[in-house]
Amino acid sequence: MFEWAGGTDALNRLTQTFYDKVFQDPVVGPVFKNMSPDHPTHVAAFIGEVFGGPKTYSAEHGGHREMVMHHLGKHLSEEQRRRWINLLVDAADEVGLPDDPEFRSAFMAYVEWGSRLAKMNSNLGETCDPETEPMPAWGWGVPGGPYKQPSGG
Repeated sequence: MFEWAGGTDALNRLTQTFYDKVFQDPVVGPVFKNMSPDHPTHVAAFIGEVFGGPKTYSAEHGGHREMVMHHLGKHLSEEQRRRWINLLVDAADEVGLPDDPEFRSAFMAYVEWGSRLAKMNSNLGETCDPETEPMPAWGWGVPGGPYKQPSGG
């Protein structure tokens, strides 16, 4: 999925465009008001690794454990989760991520799963054990299932 999405450059464009939208949004903007200027690049590295790209996030930023730690105690709401998804999808369209059904269904499945996990972890607080959180690995789905890698790429 990493290569099909366009690699590191495409994911960096995605996250930069996305966080530009987030900063202006009254629902999710306040959650990110103290975000590091490097945050979009870090998130692009995380998504890239999840989608089968280089293991940059694990090597340089602490892996999935660190991502979980960033969400603890944020108390994200369902409204914020849904707005986050909508802004990310808008950014994906804007930067031209592939829009074929196979890629977008796998992409959206990850976004749905990841945002629900982030919301859940944000409300667990100290009961979450990030040490037990392995780095997710997302792909096209079960061999022979509905999410096959498109041909011709």
